[in-house]
Amino acid sequence: MIDKPVKRVRTRHFQNAKNEGIKITGLTSYDMLTAEIFDAAGIDFLLVGDSAGNNVMGYDTTLPVTVDELIPLTRAVARATQRAFVIADMPFGSYETSPDEALHTAFRFMKETQAHAVKLEGGVRSAEQIRRIVSAGIPVMAHIGFTPQSEHGLGGHLIQGRAPQLAQLLADAHAVEDAGAFAVVLEMVTSDAAAQVTKELRIPTIGVGAGPHVDGQLLVWTDWAGLSTGRIPKFVKQYADLKGVLTQAVTSYRADVDAGTYPGPEHSYDV
Repeated sequence: MIDKPVKRVRTRHFQNAKNEGIKITGLTSYDMLTAEIFDAAGIDFLLVGDSAGNNVMGYDTTLPVTVDELIPLTRAVARATQRAFVIADMPFGSYETSPDEALHTAFRFMKETQAHAVKLEGGVRSAEQIRRIVSAGIPVMAHIGFTPQSEHGLGGHLIQGRAPQLAQLLADAHAVEDAGAFAVVLEMVTSDAAAQVTKELRIPTIGVGAGPHVDGQLLVWTDWAGLSTGRIPKFVKQYADLKGVLTQAVTSYRADVDAGTYPGPEHSYDV
């Protein structure tokens, strides 16, 4: 974790952490309540991910998520933090057409949410978009390896970085670094490939299912907290069972109301 006395984590702290061998911690967040908790716990950066499509909006994939849907979520997270670096995810269809479109989307996030950076998917194919945004003074976190917005083109949730894709992964990594990204997410990449990328790049690498040989880790908070339902990725360690806790709590509440024991005298106002 980046040193706690930091008033606000900045891009320079990411680079310092890599240089000093300090691990960077990140989580997704979509609301002020979790943002406050994660910020107070010392999480270094919070990503308002397009994974909100699955975890907030009820979509099957991230593809339908729009900028207008993510802006209020990002604004809530940014307002709730004092220390964590807040990154806004640029959703599918908001940056691919041209570098100017990408810059316009980044402008909206920075002006309307008070986020500190944006993230977009793609390596070589997104290098010009990254360069355009960075040239306007906006920090960019890149995202390569398995890119969820391209899951149909990739043929599904497939591990990246094995021998046939390693050359492309390395090309993507160097392309985003050369374009000015301050860090890069490696998602569902083999540990060996992630280690090689981390060794070759000057900027920090952030793993999402990329093994231990990276500069930091990022997880979707609803996965590690045991709130998500369905298939949980192999790389997720579940640190809590919030679904079980909430289920027990709401079951007890319903039973108390049914039995007439809630509200009791201690929960009622006297005349």
